[in-house]
Amino acid sequence: MIKPVSNLGYAGGAGFLNLPDLIEGRLIRRYKRFLADILLPDGTEVTVHCPNTGSMKNCAEPDSRVWIRDVASPKRKLSYRWELVEVEGQFLACINTGLANHLVKEAIESDHIPSLTGYSDIHTERPYGEEKSRIDLLLTGKDRPDCYVEVKNVTLLDGVGQGYFPDAVTARGRKHLRELIYVARRGDRAVLFFNVAHSGISRVAPASAIDPDYAATLAEAIDTGVEVLAHQVDFSSHAMRVGVEIPFVLSLDN
Repeated sequence: MIKPVSNLGYAGGAGFLNLPDLIEGRLIRRYKRFLADILLPDGTEVTVHCPNTGSMKNCAEPDSRVWIRDVASPKRKLSYRWELVEVEGQFLACINTGLANHLVKEAIESDHIPSLTGYSDIHTERPYGEEKSRIDLLLTGKDRPDCYVEVKNVTLLDGVGQGYFPDAVTARGRKHLRELIYVARRGDRAVLFFNVAHSGISRVAPASAIDPDYAATLAEAIDTGVEVLAHQVDFSSHAMRVGVEIPFVLSLDN
């Protein structure tokens, strides 16, 4: 399991994103979306920042093992941030959704995603679309269409190996799909990238039971030419990286 290590923050290289010094604890509760109470091994209780806007379904069970990071700063109200959780006593999940873009960017720059190689430049947070959005990653290269990559973090495991997105109703997620549809229709490349940050997930599908509108819009996006990629994150004692591609299915009947 993850052990505290000494690294330079979230520095990357060779496709890896280094994990900082991590502190193990036990989850007491998550509440008000962005807060969680953690019990440390010495009996101290601390309130930490939870960097996840979703429901965190099946990833926020009381008494789960968790790992937090000391991010004390004069600009922050809370000294710690929640990074990882152990699910069902056997799987590891990264609940810090802010790391997904960094992981995917590192992987593309290191040519670890075969379907996204061959581009000379990678840009972040570029304005695009018809609804005043910003794309997570824009890949450009000579003599080829621009490639717009929207990254989503997947941590909802429900069933043996079955992952879902989203874990809560997401109007923002539907907006991003509409923007990708716009990109595909005008002739550029549009990619929805599922960063599967859960070691127990081996297949991904849209969570139609949670957000049927998202699932319907995703089906429309695929029909329009939007590509869907899903890659599982590899966890080690010192880092994370985007690993192998895993199946995406629009319907579990497929």
